[in-house]
Amino acid sequence: MSLRLLFVTISMLCSLVAGAQKVPVIVVADPSKNYLVNTGVEYIEDKNHNLTYAQVSQAQNFQILEKGIPNFAVTKSAYWLKICLRNETDRSRLMLRVSAPTVDSISYYEALPDSSVKTISSGCAYPFRFREKISTDYIFNVSVHPGTEKYVFVKVSSTSPLVVPLSAGTVQAISDSDKYKDIFWGMYIGLMLAMLLYNCFIYFTTRDDSSYLFYIGYVAAVITTQITVSGYGFQLLWPANTWMATASSFIAPSLAGITGMEFMRHFLKTKQKLPKVEKGFFVLYAMYAITILTGLAGKYDIAYNVMDVTASSVSIYMLVVAIVIWRKGSRPAGFFLIAWVAFLIGVFVFVFKNFNILPYNIFTAYTMPVGSAMEVILLSFALADRINILKKEKEKHQAEAIAALKENEKIITNQKAELELRVAERTAELHKSNEGLKKAMKDLKDAETQLVDSEKMASLGQLTAGIAHEINNPINFVTSNVKPLNRDVLILLDAVSEMEKIAVSDADTDAKGRLIEAYKNDIDYEYLKIEIDQLLGGISEGASRTAEIVKGLRIFSRLDEDDLKKADINEGINSTLIITNNMLNNTIRVQKNFANLPLIECYPGKLNQVFLNMISNAVYAIRKKYGEADGGMLSITTTSDESHVYITIGDNGTGMDENTKKRLFEPFFTTKDVGEGTGLGMSIAYNTINKHHGQININSELGKGTDFIITLPIIQK
Repeated sequence: MSLRLLFVTISMLCSLVAGAQKVPVIVVADPSKNYLVNTGVEYIEDKNHNLTYAQVSQAQNFQILEKGIPNFAVTKSAYWLKICLRNETDRSRLMLRVSAPTVDSISYYEALPDSSVKTISSGCAYPFRFREKISTDYIFNVSVHPGTEKYVFVKVSSTSPLVVPLSAGTVQAISDSDKYKDIFWGMYIGLMLAMLLYNCFIYFTTRDDSSYLFYIGYVAAVITTQITVSGYGFQLLWPANTWMATASSFIAPSLAGITGMEFMRHFLKTKQKLPKVEKGFFVLYAMYAITILTGLAGKYDIAYNVMDVTASSVSIYMLVVAIVIWRKGSRPAGFFLIAWVAFLIGVFVFVFKNFNILPYNIFTAYTMPVGSAMEVILLSFALADRINILKKEKEKHQAEAIAALKENEKIITNQKAELELRVAERTAELHKSNEGLKKAMKDLKDAETQLVDSEKMASLGQLTAGIAHEINNPINFVTSNVKPLNRDVLILLDAVSEMEKIAVSDADTDAKGRLIEAYKNDIDYEYLKIEIDQLLGGISEGASRTAEIVKGLRIFSRLDEDDLKKADINEGINSTLIITNNMLNNTIRVQKNFANLPLIECYPGKLNQVFLNMISNAVYAIRKKYGEADGGMLSITTTSDESHVYITIGDNGTGMDENTKKRLFEPFFTTKDVGEGTGLGMSIAYNTINKHHGQININSELGKGTDFIITLPIIQK
């Protein structure tokens, strides 16, 4: 295939320089012999496909192909062939065979005695049933009486390379030849299928070598290519699919080339042994892809030309790569090289036959399938040999591994005693260290407990101061109103005594009324009622405020804080705000945005401690920025979704830098001055939220404020 263009050029030049000579007659004399028509064929090129039989039969401008089979390469033209047959047998009928299974269109014309013209049209552009005789070749019956001769015409055109081998003979000779051809191809296909199934069995049995998988694909592609070019694919697989009959001529060889290269890459391990050649394979893959795509687009002449160039390049490239790897000492490369050379010999003999360098005979006609069969058999041997090599390498590695294991066993035995002694010594040291570690752990645990208790006591002190301040205000309402109320009650008691005296006096009713009104005016009775109502209201408000503080304290302190229970987060935050109200000092504004939250499973007392720590830190940050001036803002927002509750505690205080944010939850880390904090508050808060399987996120900007976002699951898993 690699020299096809050169041979076409030489063939055409030879036909152009041939002189106009008398056309020899093809004489069929032996009834049992198949006569090859390889001399004296006349032809006319029909570039526009518009010549008719009437015009061609009267034409005088036929050119003569002096020797060899007609070969017109890849062409868009149609060609008319003129053959003169002479019957020297005792049979009344001959047959003309055209061994070109892949031509798109072939028409046979024969003038009959009644002046009519026998016309038969067939080819890959027609369903297989249009053929006069069921055969992969095109066989036409020619009526030639014994001792006479007749001219017949054949018109051929094809998108694939147009090579037209012709032969003639009696019905018996052509039928026998067809039978022998079917037997040969049956044996070939059977052999190839046997090799395919054998390698499938080896692959699915061992699964050790992926090369088998690519080899199976390659064998399948080679079988498809051979039955396509021989015409058996059209006859047996897709007899009514004319598109497939044409497309398979470039798709199957392209797939064979691709799978063959892929098999070679894995079998010879080119990526490891010759990494530089990998790019060349991918370039050739791309050229085959162009072949398939241009063919599918209907550009058959381009597709076949690209395929010829690609196939030639692949043949040479794979040959060179195999030689290089073989010279590096690769035994599989030697097997591959032998198989590939056997295939290339078959290819070149087949091509040389098409270009009349070698004669057309049974040997040259079947070198391509014979070469491919030899290649498949030899490659199967190569794969089998590779398995043997891998088996020997495996046995060698196993022997080396066993020797290494024995040596290791000896070393282990020698070291065992020493190791046991060292283990005993180390165990004693570890036991001693463990005792010290236990004591250190106990001391650390005691210190941790003391620090946590210290933090709790600090919170308790803060809580006590807040409660004392908060309760003191409403109690002042009560104590300050008791004395004025006592005074007003005594005045009322005196007024009652005075009224009794007036009531039992001898004065008339009008006089008694005047005395009572005078006394009421004297004690300012109306103001006295108003004042008593105000005093009682103040006492009631103070008592209510005190009860509210006590309720908030009860909710905040939660005696059952070690029990997991359902609680209202909004209620806990409100109780914490009541406790910390004194910190706000009426200069920090509190903005509450509470959603309607579901009850969540939690430890309420521990969460209230978290809220207290965060609100205290927020107040500290606000005081540090604003002092006692107005402008501070504490915002608390609660929301929820199907599975979580979200609490955001934000302030517009000093904010934090990135370093502070990273270390905020470290134990003993604090930004407060010495004596103002232990640095455990946020660490305890972090651990408490972790205990609830929640999260704390921080959004803070230095100088603008901080938002703590707490996420808590509604149900504790």
